Amino acid sequence: MRSKLGNTELIVSKIAFGGNVLGWTIDEETSFKMLDYLEDLGGNFIDTADVYSTWKAGNTGGESEKIIGNWQKKRGNRDSIVIATKVGGIIDINNRGLSKQYIIKAAEASLSRLRTDYIDLYQSHYDDATTPIEETLEAYQQLIKEGKIRYVGASNISPQRFLLSLKVSMENNLPTYDTLQPEYNLYDRQRYETEFEQDCIKNKIGVITYFSLASGFLTGKYRNESDLKKSERGKRVQKYLNERGHNILKALDHIAAELNSKPSTIAISWLLSNPSVTTAIVSATSLTQLQELFKATDLKLLDDHIKTLNSASSY
Repeated sequence: MRSKLGNTELIVSKIAFGGNVLGWTIDEETSFKMLDYLEDLGGNFIDTADVYSTWKAGNTGGESEKIIGNWQKKRGNRDSIVIATKVGGIIDINNRGLSKQYIIKAAEASLSRLRTDYIDLYQSHYDDATTPIEETLEAYQQLIKEGKIRYVGASNISPQRFLLSLKVSMENNLPTYDTLQPEYNLYDRQRYETEFEQDCIKNKIGVITYFSLASGFLTGKYRNESDLKKSERGKRVQKYLNERGHNILKALDHIAAELNSKPSTIAISWLLSNPSVTTAIVSATSLTQLQELFKATDLKLLDDHIKTLNSASSY
């Protein structure tokens, strides 16, 4: 299943592959298999960033982009996939932010690693209050004119700065943010729903959710403190081990059993049932995981299911 991404001409799958795992928890050979399977399942959308994955010992950033670039070059499928990457995250003390000079430099580096002439969606990874919004958008305007990027989006930005950016782009005839990439999942609902959702609907912004499974918590893999040792993500999940978190897992377990499905599939299906959401980013390290997550695009939750999940995750 595919949808138009906000005000863009991009038609993207309802599931986007999260490129943070490429070059981190899976090597290039396994990454190729995962990306091949993504296409087999009908997926065409890959989300990455220039900082992926600086946090792994020995990495310097750009590892994910390099793998994607090598894969698409070898497969010869560039025109049939949609690549989204980001700029502005901290690679090192001299490489960060959203100044025009830095964006132009970073875009060239991403294009080289991705082995492509253009980036479909280029996103401001983190807001940069030290750089005027006009300067950032002027950098994107130059890149669009040069054919190096097609559309722009934002992530990790306050609702006030997001709306201001839309206003500045309109008043100065500059590129506008066509997409927003917020943290949004069955547990982390409140900020997006109360601070962004209505403005995204009003402005026809494409919404691409990250941490769609709450760092793996919504898979049911982590249910107590001892489970946190199962992976490197365990530290991020500890905050969910509370009464509300357990109530969400119980609801997911119940519906998954009723529909002969998996909690992770149900959690993604819940996300995609929200009309304001275009695409959910999912990270997977095995073909089985990816297949289960893609089943969410065909799974139709009943109104009672959605009510149950909304009640369990109410804030």
